[in-house]
Parts: sequence; structure tokens; C-alpha cells
Amino acid sequence: MILPGSSLYSILLLVLGLVCWGLWANTFKATGKWRFELFGFDFAFGMVLASLLAALTLGSMGWDGFSFLDDVRNAGKRQDLFAFLGGAVFNLGNLLLLGSISMTGISTAIPVGMGIALVTELIWSYATHPAGSPVVLGLGGLSVAVSVILAAVAYRIYAPMVAREEVAASPSKSKKAKKISPTKGLIVASVAGLLIGSYAPLLDNARDSDVGMGPYSLVFVFSLGVLVTTVVYNLFLMNLPLQGNPVDFSFYLKGNVRQHGLGMLGGAMWAIGAVAFFVAGKAEGLAQPGAVISYAMGHAGIALAALSGFLFWKEFSDADGRIKTFLFIMFIFLATGIGAVAVAPTFTAIR
Repeated sequence: MILPGSSLYSILLLVLGLVCWGLWANTFKATGKWRFELFGFDFAFGMVLASLLAALTLGSMGWDGFSFLDDVRNAGKRQDLFAFLGGAVFNLGNLLLLGSISMTGISTAIPVGMGIALVTELIWSYATHPAGSPVVLGLGGLSVAVSVILAAVAYRIYAPMVAREEVAASPSKSKKAKKISPTKGLIVASVAGLLIGSYAPLLDNARDSDVGMGPYSLVFVFSLGVLVTTVVYNLFLMNLPLQGNPVDFSFYLKGNVRQHGLGMLGGAMWAIGAVAFFVAGKAEGLAQPGAVISYAMGHAGIALAALSGFLFWKEFSDADGRIKTFLFIMFIFLATGIGAVAVAPTFTAIR
């Protein structure tokens, strides 16, 4: 399999991963009124196809002669199961995150959901493999938690204002105000974050030991977990929807090429980002990019995604100064928290 041979290539892979993980959610926004449950099918197909393509090309070439198929045969059944379960846990969280995006927008769902995911991942990581200064890690986690609260407060203030403006601008005097429940979208994002933050330990177990999985096979089996469980989860989400009416699978067949293509693109972007991060993490010797930059770039996609909501989709564009101040401070706390967690191992080393 092909692995980076220098730190430059490793950093380029991290940049690729950052862009893919930070922007994939925009493919869902670009589908318009397409239901997130239907988007989930194409997302899963895109993940499997992209991960398989990477595995059969980059994962099967290289000087070491160790191919993707060799890696699959070498991996233990237990490791395969952990990778598959990781995909299952991630997928439920990601579907709920998509549902939250459809209710609140990228600029709210991502900072809240993925902020909680970061804190959850931090707790799991320290509980299973204690490393780094607990004080610095605690301050970093607390800073991210504050950013989550600020994003939630900003949305709770903003959502009713938008609803009132839409009713006032309506030409129909008899039209009743649409009842908005900002709390529901925030709760869905929070549950999504708890789930997304819990799949990393499963992948750590999948990579553990001499029969652990390599990066290409890991992402492929993980994607299979996403594909299989999408059918199961959507049986419930399509019949007991988070919002709106139940949706029949026949609606999926009525989707246009653009909607299906964007869904597959979103899944492919996530899979490519995962391959990029995991391959960079597998680099050896001088090619290793360093723990600080790896962690920082691996989680900076949260800020990039939120910014895309502001810049591309103009979310909160008509918010007042108070709300924009909340959001600005939110970004400061988020960046500070990610930075603190990233440098915590270095801080311990120089004590």
C-alpha cells in the first residue's frame, strides 16, 4: 500500500482531509428540499465506492508489495467487527446530524453536534488511553463546551426572530405562524454528537495488535457498516421522521441526477477525508506530521463547516449584532479548545 514518504506529503494529506471533512455537509445543503433520509442512501453508496476505489488503487500499490486484499486477509475477525461497528455507530450519529442540519442549518448543527462529539471523543480517549496534561485537556474540553453553549444560545435567539419575520412578510393574512421548536434541532444535534464522538475507540480497537487493519481496509469495512445500517436506520427514520411527514422509498427513486450525485459526492468526500487522515497517521519516521498538527487539522473541519454555512448559505446573515457577537466568541472558544487539546501531549513532555 502507498504511504506518505515525507512530512510534506503527510501534511498535504491532512489538508485534503480537512477540506473533505469540513465541506462535505454542503453537498446536503445543495440538494435543496431533498430529505436527509434519502440523502443518507446516496451518502452510503458514495462512501463505499470511494473507499473501494482508494483500496484497489493506492491501497494495492507501493514498494512493500502488501496490498489491500492482503490486509483484509491478515486482519482478525475481531478487528473487522470493530471497524464495522464503528461505521454503524457513526452512521446513526451522522444521520441525526443531517436531520439537525435540515432543521437548524450547518452553522448551528455542526458547532453543536461536532463540538459535543469532540468533547465525547476526548473523554473516551483519556479514559482508555490516558495521555497529555489533564489540566490542559480539561481546559480544552471546557472551552469547546462553552462554544457549544454559545452556538445553541445564538440559534435559540435567532430562530424565533426569523419565524416572526416570515409571518409578517406573508401576503396571506390568514396564514398561521409556523411553530418553531429550536430546542428539538439542538437536541437532535446533541445526540448526534454523542454518537459520532463514540466511534473512535472502536476504530482504535480495529487497528490494534498485529492483526489490526491498515488505513485502506479500515475505511472500506467502516463504509460497509455505514451502508448496511443505513437500510436499518432509515426504516425507522422514514416512518417516524424527525420532522415532516413519513416518506416512502418510492420518493428516493423520484430523485433527480443532481440530488443523487450530490449525495454520493458527500459520501465520497467523507471517505476520502478518512483515508487521507488515516494514511497520514500511518506514516513512519520523518514522514510523521506530528501529533499536534494532526489533531488540530483533524478537528478544524468543525470551524470550516460552520464558516461555510455563514459564507456559502448566508445563515445568520440578517442576525443582529448581539447574535453575531455570540457566534464570534463561539469561534474563539472553539479554536482555543481545539488548540489546547492538540498541544496537551507536548505540554506534558516539557514539564
